[in-house]
Amino acid sequence: MSDVNEQAIIEVLRGVRGPDDPQDVVSRGLIQGLQVRNGHIAFTVEVDPERAAHFEPLRKQCEDAVFDMPGVLSVTAVLTAHQEAPTPQKGGAKGGMEGGKGGMQGQEDTGQQQKKTIPGVRAILAVASGKGGVGKSTTAVNLAMAFARSGLRVGLMDADIYGPSVPKMMGLSGRPDATPDGQKVLPKEAFGVKCMSIGFLVPEDTPMIWRGPMVMSAIQQLLYEVVWGELDILLVDLPPGTGDAQLTMAQHVPITGAVVVSTPQDVALLDVRKGLNMFRKVDVPVFGVIENMSYFLCPSCGHRAEIFGHGGAQETAGDMETDFLGEIPLHLSIREHADAGTPIVMAEPDGEYAKAYQKIAGRLGEKVERALAEDAVTAPRIVIE
Repeated sequence: MSDVNEQAIIEVLRGVRGPDDPQDVVSRGLIQGLQVRNGHIAFTVEVDPERAAHFEPLRKQCEDAVFDMPGVLSVTAVLTAHQEAPTPQKGGAKGGMEGGKGGMQGQEDTGQQQKKTIPGVRAILAVASGKGGVGKSTTAVNLAMAFARSGLRVGLMDADIYGPSVPKMMGLSGRPDATPDGQKVLPKEAFGVKCMSIGFLVPEDTPMIWRGPMVMSAIQQLLYEVVWGELDILLVDLPPGTGDAQLTMAQHVPITGAVVVSTPQDVALLDVRKGLNMFRKVDVPVFGVIENMSYFLCPSCGHRAEIFGHGGAQETAGDMETDFLGEIPLHLSIREHADAGTPIVMAEPDGEYAKAYQKIAGRLGEKVERALAEDAVTAPRIVIE
């Protein structure tokens, strides 16, 4: 295997230019954030936000040129629409994207941009958590299964760029197919649910060492450069916290509503409050709170043990004036089925744990239906029995 380094990649990219461009992409300063890790390459192509769509063929050209280099195993080239700040500063770092200003300035811009709908998608449900380790992705995957079992057309997007877990939980792997013109990506599908994740595009053990603007651009591409088709509901598994991914979604996507997942511990509930306040600040309706790992039922004697405490999420929901959607027990089978790529709602649909997810999905379905009606959106009635 040939040695692949930044200088060699830059030299190859110097040979890439658009059909009407007198200069190559490197000379024009379009290539930013180049990362090289054991043959896996990632970089951004920063362009004028007014002409972002025009530059997609050039992004693909850059990606193909680097991929053809000896020793390259994978290439992820992300198109970032860079927008200059009102008062340019010489020598400053580039960042930001269409509709935002990047960095801390972007944090103050809370959803005033024109929001772009996703063709064919009637409702978008964001699944979030204040902190990691509370079982948010497991909850998102099983809620998607519950919606699908009710007969709805469902999509599931993994917006956790740094730690994508949806592919494993859905039993999916490999790169997704592209449309015949090469301009968009076809989502993978399992259990009747269409799925898309950055995890399909990079090797499982490759770290995503990306700054905020790259993450934000990647999320936009997962939303708008994927052929989702006709969906009744698209669930978006957000990363934990209140960072770039959440801001990107709130600014650019008409989210129908959000749900926050937590465990009963006080430390997790503190972050729930932050998450709820973040969604309210960016005018995203909060449908409620789910308490995961709420209790443990002994499979032998049926004894109920509240290992992490109990009722904290319900109390927090009351304090924050939002609904408590239900509780999910802690059980080994939920984790085992997730690790095996067969979510428990599909593996044991008549079991107690699957029914817990289905009950919460039913409540969420009613809330989605009401939100769509309030927005005067024509959509089929979402009913889960």
